[in-house]
Amino acid sequence: MYWVAGFASSRSFVVDLGRNQSPSFGLCGSDERHLFYGYIVAVPVQDFGGIMSGLVSDSWWRKTLYITGGALLAAAAYLLHELLSIRKDQELDSKDAIILHQFSRPKNGVPSLSPFCLKMETYLRMLDLPYQCYFDGSLSAQGKMPWIEYNYEQVCGTEFIIEFLEEKLGMSLNKSLSAQEQAVAQAITTMVEEHLYWSIAYCQWVDNVQETQRMLDLPGPLSDLLKWILCQLTGGMVKREMYCHGIGSFTKDEVYSLMEKDMRTLATLLGDKKYIMGPKLSSVDATVFGHLAQAMWTLPGTRPEQLIKGELINLAMYCERIRRKFWPEWFVDLEDFCYDSDNDTNSGTPPCPLDLGLFSRTDTLEESDLSLPSHSNSELSDSDIEVDGSDGEQKVKG
Repeated sequence: MYWVAGFASSRSFVVDLGRNQSPSFGLCGSDERHLFYGYIVAVPVQDFGGIMSGLVSDSWWRKTLYITGGALLAAAAYLLHELLSIRKDQELDSKDAIILHQFSRPKNGVPSLSPFCLKMETYLRMLDLPYQCYFDGSLSAQGKMPWIEYNYEQVCGTEFIIEFLEEKLGMSLNKSLSAQEQAVAQAITTMVEEHLYWSIAYCQWVDNVQETQRMLDLPGPLSDLLKWILCQLTGGMVKREMYCHGIGSFTKDEVYSLMEKDMRTLATLLGDKKYIMGPKLSSVDATVFGHLAQAMWTLPGTRPEQLIKGELINLAMYCERIRRKFWPEWFVDLEDFCYDSDNDTNSGTPPCPLDLGLFSRTDTLEESDLSLPSHSNSELSDSDIEVDGSDGEQKVKG
């Protein structure tokens, strides 16, 4: 019987076992020797259904194939871990500082492909709170993203983060809301995060996953492979969680039907108001914007984009209003503002106007919201921005 011996440990290393030699240990790709902790494991080769024994008895090309394949898989796993995390040169100091942990930026200009990450960062900008972003890919202790650190306390879950910051800093976007309005805002938040979210995630990671894969920004020689692996893993996880939620039991058409009902409900609630609850911002606006922005700018050619840039144009105006006010460095092409389809051309329906005057249809709209979008090279993680009077104002002709 053949036996094979190995060493099990939590860190990468190479074990050099030579005949009549003492073992030497070093990190992969390095001659430096390190102390290690682990277990020596010995297993019979023939108990693996002949696979491992094939490594011993088969021809040299089979051995090379096995070894090369294993090395490529190990390299892919290592690179995936490295690219999804940021190596920190020093320990993070959250003393009187808000540190926001979230997923890395996509390369299409949108701050985040996660509705909850975009919601949280937009909320911090709405309150003009200074913060730092870390795209380290590490989840919270509860397995959630995003999460924050503040004064050495860690909080996850966007609603809990908002409550935590309101308690610690005494700042709130909902002070002007009555008790009844706060109840309505909570109901809207629940509908968006517990219902609309799943249909948006389905469209992103299952039905339109090829486009989402192109938006991911993973540098390196194996970036295409890593993006494919990440999308497949995320898509499978989304489908499993949708099934556990209940919405995953429905067909594709039924999922999109539920999504359309939610979006039409939001369009009706918004009406011609500036924000969801009226002329002033509230925390529900960060929630709604974080989700609708995905349909607006990350799902080209899909049913959500057709709806928001077509029939539900007031939702598109709402998203653009918030983007300009709180994300001046987020540049978008205004020619892509309204959905242009062959059906619209054949039906004789006049095209949606592309001039900025359409934003003046709301009586409560402030002049600062008519500022032209600016393209800045500054980092998106900096919330110390001027939102009023920083851009040239455009006069709206009646």
